[in-house]
Amino acid sequence: MKILGIGNAIVDVICKVEDKFITQNNLIKSTMKLVDETEFKKLLSSLKIEETVSGGSVANSIVGLSQLGNQVGFIGKISDDDLGNKYEEGLKKENVRFFYSKKKETIPTGTCLILITPDSERTMVTFLGTAGKINENDIDINAVKSSEILFLEGYLWDEGEPKKAFEKAINNSNKVALSLSDLFCVERHKSYFLELVKNKLDITFANEQEIMSLINVKKFDDVIDFAKKINKFIIITRGDKGAIAINKNEVVECSAKKDLKIKDLTGAGDLFAGGFLHGIVNKKTIKESLNTGTELSSKVIQIIGARLNN
Repeated sequence: MKILGIGNAIVDVICKVEDKFITQNNLIKSTMKLVDETEFKKLLSSLKIEETVSGGSVANSIVGLSQLGNQVGFIGKISDDDLGNKYEEGLKKENVRFFYSKKKETIPTGTCLILITPDSERTMVTFLGTAGKINENDIDINAVKSSEILFLEGYLWDEGEPKKAFEKAINNSNKVALSLSDLFCVERHKSYFLELVKNKLDITFANEQEIMSLINVKKFDDVIDFAKKINKFIIITRGDKGAIAINKNEVVECSAKKDLKIKDLTGAGDLFAGGFLHGIVNKKTIKESLNTGTELSSKVIQIIGARLNN
């Protein structure tokens, strides 16, 4: 198997909203907020649902990798309920091996409300449900050991038990990549994420805001210096400034695509990571890998939702 992803198994509920909905509900645009089931249902009750799809950050990347012809798998915790069944079907339809046996849980399958404002930015409100209860017993060690790269998401780090699952997977991996996921995650787990980036990870994905927050710098040149100093592979997306990969002393840049009809930025980073990892596992150059990531990312932001139609 080329790549195994481990992440929050979340069903995305996509809704279009005006900016005032974000401010009225004390949300911060373009970030993710964790809520309980009651608050989630309250927010959802006043909205019109555009689409409901299987989601989760790393799962979106893994689906993108599968669509490019790679053998991939995913581990994420769901309950044996309607949403859980829908989630599993969504992965199987995309030829992703699902290394988790669901059972009836006391907590339902996780759900993420994706709120798209007129500027195409997405703000997320997540009820983790059973996804946030993943533990080390849910990790299929044989699947981890048989994959060339293990790909994890920072979102998974947001509750107690998942940390043990995370560490078990990392300690048994051949090579490990992590997406920092969100500024919210970085701010909440800064010291631990920094330790991971410096000492445990082979590949780190971040956007400009996340990586600058992680290492407490104001200038982007300081990010490049940091990456060179720690001698690690760090890939950073920079919006309309494109993307950059720093691998030891090598710095490779890729321009953003121009004149796109942007509808929804959900999944832009997920598909970028998927495209980049496709290049790496298929022995492409860093420039080619950046180009593939940029290509997938530019396609997904021109549709509603975080997955391309195969």
